[in-house]
Amino acid sequence: QVQLVESGGGLVQPGGSLRLSCAASGFTLNYYAIAWFRQAPGKERDGVSCINVSDGSTYYADSVKGRFTVSRDNAKNTVYLQMNSLKPEDTAVYYCATAYCVGNSPPLVAANDYWGQGTQVTVSS
Repeated sequence: QVQLVESGGGLVQPGGSLRLSCAASGFTLNYYAIAWFRQAPGKERDGVSCINVSDGSTYYADSVKGRFTVSRDNAKNTVYLQMNSLKPEDTAVYYCATAYCVGNSPPLVAANDYWGQGTQVTVSS
């Protein structure tokens, strides 16, 4: 069964850190660019970050640049999103997905791309 599973979400105080994981099963993550999206209540889903497979190049939304870092461990078939200096406005459900990373533009996802089920991140004091 092909699936992506996110983990690592939770409740954290402003200024804190979390590391999200996106683990693949049923397929090899090595061959795919992976993007992280987030969706806050009442808001549209936004592309947060993306990491390419060919050269490891990355994209970050302006709102997270300098605070979030995406990385991949092909041996573990996992992609990570390290989130530092978290703010209340980072509160959202975070999803990973196979995607197309397009330089300095938000990631693109096609109808046949894979999505995880999401993990809740809540930043609150």
